[in-house]
Amino acid sequence: MLDIKMIRQQPDVIKKRLATRGVKEETIDKLIEKDVLRRKLVVESEALKQERNTVSEAIAQAKRNKQDASEQIQAMKEVGAKIKQLDEQLTVIKDETHDIAARLPNLPNPTIPVGADEEANVELRKVGTPRKFDFEPKAHWDIGEDLDILDFSRAAKVSSARFVFYKGWGARLERAIYNFMLDEHAKEGYTEIIPPYVVNHNSMYGTGQFPKFTEDVYSIKDQDMTLIPTAEVPLTNYYRDEVIPEEKLPVYFTAMSPSFRSEAGSAGRDTRGLIRLHQFHKVEMVKYTKPENSYDELEKMTTNAGNIMEKLGLPYHVITLSTGDMGFSAAMTHDLEVWMPAQDTYREISSCSNCEDFQARRAHIQYRDENGKLQFVHTLNGSGLAVGRTVAAILENYQNEDGSVTVPDVLVPYLGGLKKITK
Repeated sequence: MLDIKMIRQQPDVIKKRLATRGVKEETIDKLIEKDVLRRKLVVESEALKQERNTVSEAIAQAKRNKQDASEQIQAMKEVGAKIKQLDEQLTVIKDETHDIAARLPNLPNPTIPVGADEEANVELRKVGTPRKFDFEPKAHWDIGEDLDILDFSRAAKVSSARFVFYKGWGARLERAIYNFMLDEHAKEGYTEIIPPYVVNHNSMYGTGQFPKFTEDVYSIKDQDMTLIPTAEVPLTNYYRDEVIPEEKLPVYFTAMSPSFRSEAGSAGRDTRGLIRLHQFHKVEMVKYTKPENSYDELEKMTTNAGNIMEKLGLPYHVITLSTGDMGFSAAMTHDLEVWMPAQDTYREISSCSNCEDFQARRAHIQYRDENGKLQFVHTLNGSGLAVGRTVAAILENYQNEDGSVTVPDVLVPYLGGLKKITK
């Protein structure tokens, strides 16, 4: 959430920066108008409460002196009624102000590209050279079904479209990939966590999924609980409503978890294969840092994700997302996109974001600086990596003309020495 004081003091600056994220000026004007009214009502209510306290003391004194205080008592009844009315108005205005503020996205970092969508994204670097095939490369879903390691049709029967059964070496490959990823992140100083896969609505609010994106998740009926769309949610809320000791910063967490997404609004996109499922595994990285270090930590996180790709021998590039393509809570995002031979293009496999203090304000996560003053931490999150998309990339990049798939060297020990998946 954005600092209301900052909005109040720099309305034109905020309007200009949020306009690049599709926020209309009138939305900010409405927020400021309600904030002005809220503060006015607070002043009026507090003044009447002070008057009531003062007169109540006078009434008590009059009673002790056996003096008539009926007029004062009647006046205080009227004051009490006004206070009640003001407080009721204040509750409504507070809720309306909060609702507007809670739906505003984070301020984009001034250095990122400005644009309406992915067309404005900027490539930072390419790593690795896409393989040149001497045969027509097949799509990963065809490879997986031919090898009998992926079963989409039975998953659709059991669940619905956009689910999959991993079978045999397919299941073991998925497990090998996320074990490899977790081991690599542990070497980089991340503490491995097994988080809850169901969280309450306060947690979803803390990371910015609620209230704006309630249609994108699977909520449990009649309960204040939601299946996690990513392990970012429980990991970032780990310190919700807490003050982290300064000496603990930075904190690095990593976790493998299932992720559940309704994929609202994605009808017709990636209907085949592992790219856009309702349920998939992802290894997540989350950091809590001091503000002055957060952008250095973003570069380190992006490098951590890239190292996984390089050790797996997968060609990729890194792009900085534009203001219009970036996620709601992010101030800056670097996406890593892996080369997919069958599609002849790069596809997202990791997204690393610095949320600055946006999530920390919503979740009330602070630390006490060297002067003893409470400050909000900066939070960062990134995929390290999306496991199903990594499976897809390996199947396509390591496929052979006979339909088999060569296992990347780093995964061979995780697969009991298997070097090639065959029928």
